[in-house]
Order: sequence, then C-alpha cells, then structure tokens
Amino acid sequence: MSDATDPWLIVGLGNPGPDYAANRHNVGFMVADLLATRIGGKFKRAQKAQAQVVEGRMSPPGPASRRVILVKPMSYMNLSGGPVTALRDFYKVPTDHVVAVHDELDVDYGMLRLKLGGGDNGHNGLKSMTKAMGPDYHRVRFGIGRPPGRMQVADFVLKDFSSTERKELAFLVDRAADSVECLLAEGLERAQSAYNS
Repeated sequence: MSDATDPWLIVGLGNPGPDYAANRHNVGFMVADLLATRIGGKFKRAQKAQAQVVEGRMSPPGPASRRVILVKPMSYMNLSGGPVTALRDFYKVPTDHVVAVHDELDVDYGMLRLKLGGGDNGHNGLKSMTKAMGPDYHRVRFGIGRPPGRMQVADFVLKDFSSTERKELAFLVDRAADSVECLLAEGLERAQSAYNS
C-alpha cells in the first residue's frame, strides 16, 4: 500500500514527433508539458526507458509537496506500457501513484473525468499500460468527443484539434493540469467533485 512519501508518476500519453504534436491523441503530452513548466523543469531523455522525464515537486509547497516524475513515453501510443512500467519500477512508484492523462472519445470535448482503475475503452495507450501493470492506476480522461459522420476513430484522434476547439484548448489543458495537482494534493474524491463534469 502506498503512503504520502511515495513519489507519483504522471504519464502524458501521446505519440512522439512534430507530425503528431497537435493531434487530439496528444493532449496527454500537452498537459505533461504544462505541468513541467509549472514545476520549472524541462523534459530530458530517460536513462532507463524509451521516454522523456522531468523530476520535481508539485504543490502544495513545503513539507506537504509531492515528489513527481512527469513522463512522456517515446515508444508510440500502443507501446506505452513498456516505458511506463520500467520507470515505475526504477523510481519505486506504487501503481496507485501512477496517473495516465489521455484523450477520451466517450467524453464531450473539454470535459474531464478522473477515476482510479477500470477498462481501457479501446484506448491503445491504456491497453498497453494495463497489460504491463494491471488496471489499478489513476486516469485523467480529457474529452475529445466522437468523430463526426462516418469518420474512422483512428483518423479522428490523429487529426489536429479543429480551429473552433483550439480557441478553448489552452484553457482546457490548464484545467486538466489543475486537476492533476488537485488529485495529488487532495485525493481522488476531492478532485472528482471539483473537476468531473
């Protein structure tokens, strides 16, 4: 069982490279980048896994601050579980102190849902993580909504956010980062009541 001194592994899910940077599927990377800025760190290549990491401390300041390792797997989405598990083991992070931040088709655009455990709902990043370490990690689900008309899901998630969506995107990524900080500082129930919409 984890305790308050255990570190947290915050995993932003996405695909590496400039071609994917603004895709809906990469919103986890966007949130991880913002959290890195907030803790004053820059992503560097991990020694122990195919990933980029930032280590630091997250609010609240003082003795209650949480040690965090922010992670962006560089393995492509469907192989995320390998790097995440390697880093979880290296940093000795309990599985219930792992948080995956990811896009979610079954939640309306910009809405958030935080939860612990559950299925992968067809999300390849979660599928890979769950296969590697079981389902008992936290998820911050960032709603991207369903594809319009007959567009295939794979095409939809690998497209950039629309111009309309981009008007609100910075605010919504900021709110998702706030929800991660709240989860660590105040626990899941408080974060759910504040951010689940």
